[in-house]
Amino acid sequence: MATSPELDRVIGIMKAIRSKPPADIHEARAVLDKAFGEYKPASDVTVFDIDAGGVPCQWITAPDVPQDRLIIYFHGGAYAACSPTTHQDLISRLSRASGAAALGVDYRLAPEHPFPAAVDDAIAAYDWALGHGFAPSNIVLAGDSAGGGLVLSVMLAAKDAGVPLPAAGVCFSPWVDLECSGESMAANDHLDDFIKYGGLSARAQSYLGGADPKHPWASALFADLRGLPPLLLHVGSVETLLDDSTRLAALAEDAGVHVTLKIWDDMVHVWQAFAAILPEGRQSIEEAGEFIRERLG
Repeated sequence: MATSPELDRVIGIMKAIRSKPPADIHEARAVLDKAFGEYKPASDVTVFDIDAGGVPCQWITAPDVPQDRLIIYFHGGAYAACSPTTHQDLISRLSRASGAAALGVDYRLAPEHPFPAAVDDAIAAYDWALGHGFAPSNIVLAGDSAGGGLVLSVMLAAKDAGVPLPAAGVCFSPWVDLECSGESMAANDHLDDFIKYGGLSARAQSYLGGADPKHPWASALFADLRGLPPLLLHVGSVETLLDDSTRLAALAEDAGVHVTLKIWDDMVHVWQAFAAILPEGRQSIEEAGEFIRERLG
């Protein structure tokens, strides 16, 4: 299937971000905030700050969606950058496509707050939702990149604690192997204009802070996935992180988890963040919205 001409524009944006290596993590955050902050949610979307169990979050909701159905969204950024604000457009589009309200979680970032701080905050947000009248069967966890990893982390932590699991999980280009050992790390390195092994490996070490990269809450690829709810995985064929999704899908399937994996031809890392200008971004979000509607009955 031919890609849209708008993809070249997105690749240009990614190359521009990578062209000037940031001096430090603060500069890296500022660059990503500016790049993704270009895309604002539609004027009819409601956005306000909310405290969810001590974790700052944003309530991001398309008009006329039932307020008893909830997506808890974990943004990407290698556990070190971005926020619900950078992802407002993506989250609001997912709210609209799914017919559910959305909670964007502003979890603590590394290196100031290493593992398991992000996981603890993500769990706290889920516990808050359960304690505020949301039935587990009416909650879907969703996220991109590192946030896709957090989707699995929260499910695994909930399973360990005997807490009811959500209805489903949606992962866009998830990062679920902090050893960065997938073959696509090397095979797709010349194709991926955004995520490179060296940078990702450094971010993994910064986030782990000496913790075991194979800890199941850090890398779901080394976890027992039995008993988890249905998963939807969308990943691009040219991503260095491609094998995180393919291996996760195989592991989930072997564990008896209902998993839907779609590999999108030539798509870049988290192309859904560019839905404002990229047709494939809108299509992926629509398909994820349909998946969520089916799971929320």
